[in-house]
Amino acid sequence: MNRVILLVLAVSYLLGSIPFGLLLTRAAGKGDIRAIGSGSIGATNVLRTGSKGLAAATLLLDAAKGVFAVWLAQRLWPGFELHAAAGVLIGHLYPLWLRFRGGKGVATMLGILIPLLPIAALVYAVVWIALLLIVRVSSVAGIAAAASAPVTAGVIGDEGRFPLLFGLALLVIWKHRDNIRRLMAGDEPRVGRTKG
Repeated sequence: MNRVILLVLAVSYLLGSIPFGLLLTRAAGKGDIRAIGSGSIGATNVLRTGSKGLAAATLLLDAAKGVFAVWLAQRLWPGFELHAAAGVLIGHLYPLWLRFRGGKGVATMLGILIPLLPIAALVYAVVWIALLLIVRVSSVAGIAAAASAPVTAGVIGDEGRFPLLFGLALLVIWKHRDNIRRLMAGDEPRVGRTKG
């Protein structure tokens, strides 16, 4: 069993560590995404290149990593889906190839939830999109969406997935710590502006 856990974690980590934002922006001739805005490789920072298409593609592919990792575990290693979820998010947040400086995990966590706990994925998406439209601050929407996942698990009584989702939400929130500082200082930009 320990070998299976290590295998699932390794495969999922490698999937999660594919830096789609960096690869897409380089392929499009936009340079190194890590040199602009927040330095993150996620969709919000990709949007700062001025390309909505690249940002949308990054968001979809980062979410797809989460979907695929959990789906693969369900098919090949049933019972180890939670390990796959942890591995893929950690891979996205801390990719070895980028000196452990990855994205902030909002899209990837949504992808994880789609096959793992669909009702939580629905709540997550609604919270994320609604807050993005209302307050137009990406970090606020992302943090609230991440926090909604363990809350949903708790409300529906899913004790098996709650600890994992709580831990993953904390990781996503931790990756937003600079955004939180800017929010407290009143300096956090709205979507479409610089920084973040």
